[in-house]
Amino acid sequence: MLIKVKASTLSKEDKVVKKNEDSFEVFVKAEAQRNMANKRIIELLAEYFDLPQHKVKIIKGFKESNKIFDIKYE
Repeated sequence: MLIKVKASTLSKEDKVVKKNEDSFEVFVKAEAQRNMANKRIIELLAEYFDLPQHKVKIIKGFKESNKIFDIKYE
């Protein structure tokens, strides 16, 4: 399943907000350097979908705030 994610860094708290079926907004405390924010977003999405982290992959938007993730339920 592909989902769209709008990432917001340097937030006061880490949280995932569902906008619609395939669109989410993720707030992370981490800064957008050294891939720290992307790693934290993967952790939060894995927790949200109750999956191991290796089942959540970033497909597009490594250096952008708008990202596309592939969630593997298999």
